[in-house]
Amino acid sequence: MTVALHAEPAGPAAAPALLLGGSLGTTLAMWEPLLTALDETSGPPLRAIPFDHRGHGRSPRGGDDAPSIAAMGADVLALLDRLGLRRASYAGLSIGGMVGIWLAANAPERIETLTLICTSAQLPPAGAWRARAATVRAAGGTAPVADAVFARWLTPAFQHAHPQATQTLREMLLASPPDGYADACEAIAAMDLRGDLPRIQAPTLVIAGQEDEAIPPAHGEQLAAAIPHATLRLLSPAAHIGAVEQAPAVAALLRAQLEAVTPDPMEPA
Repeated sequence: MTVALHAEPAGPAAAPALLLGGSLGTTLAMWEPLLTALDETSGPPLRAIPFDHRGHGRSPRGGDDAPSIAAMGADVLALLDRLGLRRASYAGLSIGGMVGIWLAANAPERIETLTLICTSAQLPPAGAWRARAATVRAAGGTAPVADAVFARWLTPAFQHAHPQATQTLREMLLASPPDGYADACEAIAAMDLRGDLPRIQAPTLVIAGQEDEAIPPAHGEQLAAAIPHATLRLLSPAAHIGAVEQAPAVAALLRAQLEAVTPDPMEPA
């Protein structure tokens, strides 16, 4: 069963739509630096649609069914239907990118372009993800794992230069609902999207962070090699939350990606 995702569309209703799916342990507010950077880059208007994954931010968890990337993708399709959008571009970071892979392979008629940021089609070992989920559930929060997780989100230099942005992300992680966070960890543990990659038809941009220790650049290289006609861009300095650390660069890449295609009109689903 799908859940009604919380989303905050911004921009003209008739403009090309860009869905934004964030990282594990974040809310749609993760995208604020990128949205600001997009506003500051030249180009036609966009209808940006950041959303909270199920069990994150203001989106409901969705019950006790076994968590999966497919279920999270189905939530996004339901969001498109609710917004009356037949097609949209999609950009996702980390687990948001995993959802994007599933969408582009399993609902190609709905995805105009695909941008995958600091993500992977498979992220072993599964046991480590299940152990993290169990720890968070037992503690009733993410505090026991927060320091280790956050250490890989931003480079030390960025944290020093941007203390407010750093604190905002840290507080976001600490406030993440434990069951929603654990569900997502278990979805990653069960995930293997490698077979989906050759089926992706949408123009695809893969962005990797040179300093990303959570999902190292080799994962991005593998995505770009397996997805037909994909383009790879490596950013540095950039740790795991590259869309924050390199917001202007990611915004410029996104603009170029979106403007390289002529989107179909946004028609009712």
